[in-house]
Amino acid sequence: MKVRAVAKDVGISPRKVRLVINMVRGKKINEALPILSFSPSPTAKAVAKLIKSAAANAENNFQMSPAELRITDIFADPGHTLKRFRPQSKGRASPILKRSSNITVLVTEEEG
Repeated sequence: MKVRAVAKDVGISPRKVRLVINMVRGKKINEALPILSFSPSPTAKAVAKLIKSAAANAENNFQMSPAELRITDIFADPGHTLKRFRPQSKGRASPILKRSSNITVLVTEEEG
């Protein structure tokens, strides 16, 4: 059974989040969390928090053992985008897009 956890509107662009989640895709939770704790990116903190949440969901709601959980799917989709404008020369304005992302983690219990 797949157990999921979702973090919506994380204030980091999906492109930056994908760099971090590619490091932990397919790994066991016991392997993924140390990788994220030693990653220099601030994105790793948000991803680690979400993986811990998915493990807690599996343990408390479905009585799965957290030592046997593996990250099967993890992906970052674009969330809402704040649109701001910066003044430029000759009376023009250029857009600033402040992107956010929705991160989803799916974990399953390994058998045997």
